[in-house]
Amino acid sequence: MQIEKKETYTLITSNENNFSEFYNSFLIEEKKLQKENLILQISSISNPTTKEFLLFLNIAVQKKENGTSFVVVNSEIDIDDFPENFNIVPTLQEAEDVIEMEDIERDLGF
Repeated sequence: MQIEKKETYTLITSNENNFSEFYNSFLIEEKKLQKENLILQISSISNPTTKEFLLFLNIAVQKKENGTSFVVVNSEIDIDDFPENFNIVPTLQEAEDVIEMEDIERDLGF
């Protein structure tokens, strides 16, 4: 797993081939990054399942409650299989846009 701090978010990129290995590593790091916007780029894991991605849903909800954003980047998964409040986008640029929009919404009090 690679962690790269950007100006408005922290980018976490998978470099593991195994989802459970990546997820367990992510849980350890996520505790240190609770007050930051996170973009999780999952591209090296082949054939991720909907069930695996749903493991991140509680974290996404918790981040929103804490006033931060959580976005998953993956172009292989069907976003229609997930709740509307779970941000999954196909590109990093779209993830950055989601964080920017959510920051504006928080500033406006939404």
